[in-house]
Formats: sequence, C-alpha cells, structure tokens
Amino acid sequence: MSIELLATQGRDRIYGGLAAIDTSRLRHMRNEALRNCFVRFDEADSRLEYVARIHGIEFINDAAARSVNATWYALQRTEGTVIWIAFGGDSQADYARLRSLALRKVRMLVCVGSDNRQLHEAFDDVVPTVVDAESIGAAVHAACYSGIEGAKVLFSPATRQGLSDETAAILFRREVNEL
Repeated sequence: MSIELLATQGRDRIYGGLAAIDTSRLRHMRNEALRNCFVRFDEADSRLEYVARIHGIEFINDAAARSVNATWYALQRTEGTVIWIAFGGDSQADYARLRSLALRKVRMLVCVGSDNRQLHEAFDDVVPTVVDAESIGAAVHAACYSGIEGAKVLFSPATRQGLSDETAAILFRREVNEL
C-alpha cells in the first residue's frame, strides 16, 4: 500500500491497522480468556471505513455502530461538517447523549426507515435539516445532493433495528459507488 493511499484513508484506518497488528500478536498469548477478548477486533470492516469522495463529499461507512455509544464515538471522531445517516424505528434508544455533538457537527440527518419519530423528536430542534428516506439508497442520494459542500456523510445506524451490519455495509458501499 502506498503512503498516499494510506494518507487518504485517514488516521482512524491507520490506528485500526496498528491495533489489528497488536491484536494478531495478542492471539498468541497463553491466557486464553485475555486472548479471546481480542478475537473480533480486526474483523470489524464497517467501523469508520472510508468508502469514496464524490463531488467533494466524503462517504464513511460505520454500519457496525449499532448503539448510541458507538455512534457517539463515530460522530466524535469525524472532523468537519457531517451529514449523518441513521436507522429509525428503535423506541428504546436514548439519543440524548448525541444531541450536543449533533448540534456542533451535524448539518443534515437522514433517517432511514418507516418509523423515524424517535429521531425527529430528538434532533428536529438541533439539526438544521432532518429528512426521511425509505432505503439506504435514497439516503445516500439525499446526502449526496444536499448541497452541503465539503461534508462528510457518516452512515452510523445507532440502533440494532433494520438490516444486519454486513448487509447494511454492503448496500451503503454499493449505493455510494453507483453515484
């Protein structure tokens, strides 16, 4: 991998790669319980994964972020203006922890699903633009053609509702690459 390609993927991919190297070393530890703690770390393909830059908008796949805490981390790590794509339909999710970050960083929230009331209740008064989309494809198109220059589109579901991590990640990548 060239240094230029590594640089365009961002420091999170570098840190993740370094952590994966450490993880592979830890697998050879004698303490089985400790070793098992690290088994799945490097298998998380959909954590803050750079997908593409299209029309000056960077697309980041964080389909593995299936909790409010995981999405908080993703929003915290994403620099600049954010267009956030999240799944709706989780009446148990407590989005209060995300409000201050959304106020500072998120210019547009695209809610995927048929029941997005929780997301609207939590963010309509915090995020300038909150829209609904019936599919990941519709959400990607809404984000791409939002007119928000230089934004980073962060696909971070924040809930276990909807598609599996792997399916959602595949759909997001495909929709971005078809733009």
